Amino acid sequence: MGFRVLKTAVAVIIAMYLAYIFGIHTPGAAGLLAILGIEVTKKKGIQSALHRIAASILALLIGSVLFNLLGFHIWVVSLFILLVFPVLVRLRITEGAVTGAVVMLHLYAYESADWASVLNELILLVIGLGSATVINIAYMPKADAGLMAHKKQIERLFSDIFVNIAKHLRDNTVIWDGKELLEVSEEIERGASLAKRSMDNTLLFGWDPYWRVYFFMRGEQLDSIHRMIDLVAGVYQTLPQGELVAAIFEDISQTVKEDYYTGEAEKELQELNARYKGMPLPESREEFEVRSAILQLNRELMQYLAIAKKQKKHRPEAG
Repeated sequence: MGFRVLKTAVAVIIAMYLAYIFGIHTPGAAGLLAILGIEVTKKKGIQSALHRIAASILALLIGSVLFNLLGFHIWVVSLFILLVFPVLVRLRITEGAVTGAVVMLHLYAYESADWASVLNELILLVIGLGSATVINIAYMPKADAGLMAHKKQIERLFSDIFVNIAKHLRDNTVIWDGKELLEVSEEIERGASLAKRSMDNTLLFGWDPYWRVYFFMRGEQLDSIHRMIDLVAGVYQTLPQGELVAAIFEDISQTVKEDYYTGEAEKELQELNARYKGMPLPESREEFEVRSAILQLNRELMQYLAIAKKQKKHRPEAG
């Protein structure tokens, strides 16, 4: 917010000085238009400026016609709004409604809608919105540090979640409040939003899609983790099978922080599934239900790893 305020102040100074230099009537309006033109991203700034200019040109054309035909009356201003605003909505350039109203009200204040007055407003638009657009494009703060902070926090929370799952599988009396699930969901949303903003600040080249892919992957994996939690809730007995898969969850709690997909947990799961087939059948209904939940948990964990295998980088030796 502080940086945006600074950009706004600079844009206003530039716009008003240029208006004074070119001898434009009501140079303060150039500063107002500059304020309206400042946006949080480069792409948003350019799009907003184009929408505002298009809407303002339309407003000047219709406004000048109305004032010249009907006179400079308050009810004509209301008629202008009734006619123009629905058109802006239909054209999907409602961002320009305010700037359009500003330049139209200037004509009303001048009580003049001749070509000189219209040209004055067009120059104000170019100076005000142009200054804002130049400042928007000139510099935007890098988001790399923020993205990396979200990444580390997400991986730490994922690690904590897997550790808690492993604890419950080893001892079903362990109680976990699951607060990390809410925290990591918020981190993923914030990270994805910041990645989108960073992408919108890249106009031509230089955008690395890694971050969009990363947060999308973590979102998919979180959905998988929620399904795992439902299955873990069905493990109400401590069994050897649960302890075996708990060891894999503990391993994943460490590898989740790695940028490369190692495939070690996938191999361990495959070996564990093979071992299950050689184990004695359940001796009670309760044991059958718990072992069934653990088997489904293994399959869901394999789905989780499949997401990482698809989205994460692979080590060069792994092809």
